[in-house]
Amino acid sequence: MAAGRTNNARAALWLLASAVLFTVMSVLVKILGENLHTFQISLFRMLVSLVVILPFLMRAEGLGIRTRIPALQFTRGTIGSLAMILGFYAIVNMPLADAQAISFSRILFVVPLAVFLLRESVGLHRIVAALVGFGGVLVMLRPGGDFSFGLPAAAALGHAFLVALASILVAIASRYDKPVTLMFYTGVVGTAFAAPLAWVYWTTPTSAEWGLLIAMGVAGTAAHNCFIRAYAMGEASAIAPVDYTRLVLAGAAGYLLFASVPDGYTLIGAAIIVASTFYIMRREARASAAQARETRQPPSPQTL
Repeated sequence: MAAGRTNNARAALWLLASAVLFTVMSVLVKILGENLHTFQISLFRMLVSLVVILPFLMRAEGLGIRTRIPALQFTRGTIGSLAMILGFYAIVNMPLADAQAISFSRILFVVPLAVFLLRESVGLHRIVAALVGFGGVLVMLRPGGDFSFGLPAAAALGHAFLVALASILVAIASRYDKPVTLMFYTGVVGTAFAAPLAWVYWTTPTSAEWGLLIAMGVAGTAAHNCFIRAYAMGEASAIAPVDYTRLVLAGAAGYLLFASVPDGYTLIGAAIIVASTFYIMRREARASAAQARETRQPPSPQTL
């Protein structure tokens, strides 16, 4: 038990580091978005990621670029790239806290996607929790209220859906390829996807913007690495609440740097989304633990 607590404690620190770095990346994206197009920012996020993983590919001696599922890798990379572009667009054109809160609805989208793509059976509790969570999204978007459901909000919601879809595809692809292979094809496909779009809307960055682009890419890559380390080391249900510090950090950064204050609708909707996603994760953890106990249970005397 002590080891488990130690692992969860360390995993929570990795996840906290991930939350801080993701917030730094989001702030830099928002600053860069004042003068540069979202396609340009997305391109450099992918390029920097490729440079960072290059040493690991060299260490793998070519094995890191070999895939048994090229079509799936291309599809996954395209969906992930589109999700990133939509997410960056939402960050640039919405208050950070709003964009971040809506992005957390990605966990809710996993429920119906798991049914259709993985043929998983979903109980009533998960369905109700997902519906309640989507109710939280509606509270934030408040159709018919003073909030304008324009392109930025649609982009944030589309980002959440595509991230959920990409997560399902990662679960499938990881059965065949190594993590470094997945990261390689994400970078290659993402770069190929964003490069022509960035060329069309290209604006030559200033010296300061070049530095911010590199810093943004490094922060995003480091955040992703910390996120992976956290969930590889700890129990998802135990450390998941730490990830919600992104909402607090985004709200603080938005207030301090961009003078945006989350309103009551954002706070209530975010609370509903957080509660629903956490409930789903706790249910999943309990179900997995029960299944593991049944697997370890010795056969009954009647079966001997």
